[in-house]
Amino acid sequence: MTDEAENSAQEGFPKIDTSVPQSARIWNYWLGGKDNYEVDRVAGDAFRTIFPAIETGARAARYFLARAVRHLAAEEGIRQFLDIGTGLPNVDNTHQIAQRVVPESRIVYVDNDPLVLAHARALLTSTPEGVTNYVDADLREPSTILREAAKTLDFDKPVALMLMGILGHIEDFDEARSIVRELVEALPSGSYLVQYDSTNTSKAYVKAIQQYNDGGSVPYILRSPDQIAHFFDGLELLEPGVASCSRWRPDAGAWGLPAEVHQYGGVALKR
Repeated sequence: MTDEAENSAQEGFPKIDTSVPQSARIWNYWLGGKDNYEVDRVAGDAFRTIFPAIETGARAARYFLARAVRHLAAEEGIRQFLDIGTGLPNVDNTHQIAQRVVPESRIVYVDNDPLVLAHARALLTSTPEGVTNYVDADLREPSTILREAAKTLDFDKPVALMLMGILGHIEDFDEARSIVRELVEALPSGSYLVQYDSTNTSKAYVKAIQQYNDGGSVPYILRSPDQIAHFFDGLELLEPGVASCSRWRPDAGAWGLPAEVHQYGGVALKR
């Protein structure tokens, strides 16, 4: 996977650093995607050797996104989604799920990764009735995100704010909470926060993350389920609250509840 990246550099996009593994590309690899490099696959395999359950967790987190978006579009009347830290396109991205339910849905993706930018055209596909747009910005710049997103979204109407596996890249917990508060405060009543992150509930996971962080990549911080719950402070959590992603309103199955994973998340309403 090099042609699109090289073309993006020629078109003036930032150069993609393929010397250091990158979390979005590794996640793409674990999900079976092809938008990754050898350095990402090596890092992903090393991580999986220590923590074999990572692929199950990655898929569970992806299915959580799908169920949450489907619920908000079909059951809660949400027509606008602000997906920050969207990562690389995969099967059933936010706009595809939302517009499958409600074709006129409006979606804004936010990321600052050059490879994601190179794939923006794939993300920008939309139904004729709806709108899909992309903002090149960093999570640490919530005012920029809100200003640019307002060119596509109507902040006088409810918005689903999605922070999927991204807050772990904000090393300081208080800073991460502050960013969430600023983003949520800009949303009108009737909006929702959808959020998940990986947790420190497995010693093997903690060890694998430490090895990853020591390799020079942008660090990712594992937090406790209780810390993740604090991102929803002041909001009304939908049942079952903050839970293992695999157990947040799972689709009915013949074998009962799915096994828990070490990614926890929830969906909450702003009154």
